Amino acid sequence: MKKNYSDSPAKPSVQVLERMFVLIDVLASREEAISLKEISEKTGLHPSTTHRILNDLTIGRFVDRPESGTYRLGMRLLELGNLVKARLSVRDAAMAPMRSLHKLIQQPVNLSVRQGDEIVYVERAYSERSGMQVVRAIGGHAPLHLTSTGKLFLAADDPQRVRAYATRTGLPGHTRNSITQLPILERELGKARQYGIARDNEELELGVRCMAAGVFDDQGQLVAGLSISAPADRLDENWLPKLQTTAKEISQALGFNEGQRTAFNGPITN
Repeated sequence: MKKNYSDSPAKPSVQVLERMFVLIDVLASREEAISLKEISEKTGLHPSTTHRILNDLTIGRFVDRPESGTYRLGMRLLELGNLVKARLSVRDAAMAPMRSLHKLIQQPVNLSVRQGDEIVYVERAYSERSGMQVVRAIGGHAPLHLTSTGKLFLAADDPQRVRAYATRTGLPGHTRNSITQLPILERELGKARQYGIARDNEELELGVRCMAAGVFDDQGQLVAGLSISAPADRLDENWLPKLQTTAKEISQALGFNEGQRTAFNGPITN
């Protein structure tokens, strides 16, 4: 009996999304490209409806059209899948070292990744004893140029990309300490490249300072930032070697070795 792909026990509230999911499932069931006619037959959708949705998915690179009238899953899905995989593996590798670092310093330890022009907090180690007024929630986000981890990601970009970021965002400020001028930001990023660490000097929130070190994968790519947040008058420079050692430990768990080149000139650890 032919499977009816359009039947599903839990359906999205938006019909076109339901049909899109069905089409993607059909394409995922075959390694080779599938004809429009066969896709239409398997889903039970009218050929014109099938063609219209597949065309939109092609525009978004979720579907490829290798030959006229045939379709297969697109590279955008691979890109997104690799992004999710990287984030999950970073989280898994980071949890135990983050907790150990938090136990040593008794201040919040954050793991963040880049998403477009912002960083997103994906994990944290935190306790009430830290005394922090501001603790970033998992899933929270902030502009790259206002955060220590965000500056690491900008420092890993070439100067042209940094200028494009500044033009695109306008470098908005959140506090009187926020960096809102490109030349000042470029100098700050130069320090990050040289020393391999970056700082937030009450630029996102008054009363809160941060320091961050990079987490690298087996290709030497910056995939996350590990940061310590603390009340401005309590951030201890003696925490920096511990932070860098922890970031190095996480990087090594992801396959990175010290002989690999990164976007930074400075060492991962002191």
